[in-house]
Amino acid sequence: MEDDIALAEALTEALVDQNYDVDVVNDGEAGWRQITSLYYDLILLDVMLPKLDGISLCRRLRSNSYHGSILMITALDTSTDKVNSLDAGADDYVVKPVDLPELLARIRALLRRGGCSVPPVLEWERLQLDPSCHEVIYNQQPVHLTPKEYSCLELFLRNSQRIINREFIIEHLWSAEATPFEDTVKAHIKSLRHKLKAVGAPDDLIETVHSVGYRLKPFS
Repeated sequence: MEDDIALAEALTEALVDQNYDVDVVNDGEAGWRQITSLYYDLILLDVMLPKLDGISLCRRLRSNSYHGSILMITALDTSTDKVNSLDAGADDYVVKPVDLPELLARIRALLRRGGCSVPPVLEWERLQLDPSCHEVIYNQQPVHLTPKEYSCLELFLRNSQRIINREFIIEHLWSAEATPFEDTVKAHIKSLRHKLKAVGAPDDLIETVHSVGYRLKPFS
């Protein structure tokens, strides 16, 4: 979560080169929406964010049982700023300008620490998704999904009580620079349904609500 676009792009490129999956948001409220929809092992969180600052967001995350690692990034370099970040629930703290090798080392240390508590398995009837190992099982059978299909299914499971429209899916699964056509979303949903059906799931496990969006079909 970084509102400096150039820095966000540089960090993303470096992290992707290290084989991390990365999502980017540029303000605190967007970050909050993203985290309530998908689980992240680690969050890079800028202190000075628009709409909702990093310290307040960090407190909100911890008070809402987010147990992954939070690494704060800030241009402020005083003892008080560091104390405020750590008291808000951050695990570590780096100062801009970011030294990339040091940042990557701190990320590796936080992930090694195992301090990222294992996220709960998401379930819907016979369907199970385990965010800790990216495994999907239906009725004891593994379901092999592409990364986008997996993320889409996770989005449905984390929002199981609501109808999700295509705009919501696009906002959460694609960056602003790579916004797909709505037909691309429909194609991913179709493929996801096909793979679930192949292991015995009903055709309408992911149900279309006409002119509104999609949802997991409520239990009968």
